[in-house]
Amino acid sequence: MPDPTRPLLVTHSGSFHCDESFAYVVLRHALGLGTPGTDHRLLRTRDAALIATGDIVWDVGLVFDEAANRFDHHQRGAPQRPDGTPFSSAGLVWQRYGEAAMRALLRPAGADHLAPAITAELDRALVRRIDETDNGVASTRDPLDLAALVADCNPAWDSPRGTGQEAEDAAFLVAADMLDGVLRRRVESLRARFAADALVVAAQAASADPRILELDRNMPWKGAVFSHDLPVLFAVYPVSNGNWMVDAMPPEPGSFGQRLPLPESWAGLQDAALAQASGVPDAVFVHLRRFVGAARSRAGAVAMAQRTIAAAN
Repeated sequence: MPDPTRPLLVTHSGSFHCDESFAYVVLRHALGLGTPGTDHRLLRTRDAALIATGDIVWDVGLVFDEAANRFDHHQRGAPQRPDGTPFSSAGLVWQRYGEAAMRALLRPAGADHLAPAITAELDRALVRRIDETDNGVASTRDPLDLAALVADCNPAWDSPRGTGQEAEDAAFLVAADMLDGVLRRRVESLRARFAADALVVAAQAASADPRILELDRNMPWKGAVFSHDLPVLFAVYPVSNGNWMVDAMPPEPGSFGQRLPLPESWAGLQDAALAQASGVPDAVFVHLRRFVGAARSRAGAVAMAQRTIAAAN
């Protein structure tokens, strides 16, 4: 007899994949659930009669009906994103429960107001990728992407723990725990990035040169520069060893290039050799690839940025 205090969550048995494992993690956060058997029941099955009894069913059952909490994507006419990309069960569950899951994860930090923005960002950068990979439409396959890491959690054919359903169910929970850690860390990283946004904009406005972003502490800054189209070439900020970094701004998100690299004549130099080459007495180092350097003082780091800009002009 159904137990309303312990909802029945159902997905398919057998080998598991990233999409249904990730969907389970999202559901647990959105619904405030703990481990199976405590406040909910998890059933992995392909038995149609058992599937029909589930309170929430995903990646099995050949039905997508959000109102009925059915989230399969294997049937004809399965839903697609507006651009035609097919959903996996992860994407379908995310559309319904993603924002609630984000609110639950952000609430302890008092940042649940960021849930809509973080939900959208994760859909773009993470969930969509899971959808593409599960449906075989990803442009590339990374041997270390989430899908591959989850696949590695499946029991090996000759595992000493066996390959039956009990072993598979236990391995499914291992994969879910791994994905839970990934999701928590990604959400925290995005929370910090969004929280830094206003601080970066204010610091850039207060900097003596709009091209040199002076920060009183290290924080995520490049995203704010891109999103607000700021003319920043370098950021200057302190690090834990007492030095001040001078960090070059890339030309676009994800690029390993720089809008303006540090001078080639400084590349790979340290301490006295760098001080002589740069004319900055407390300069510490410049990376061989010229995207970052350091000085022992804020003034020194700013001077390194200023001299780089002057030389380019």
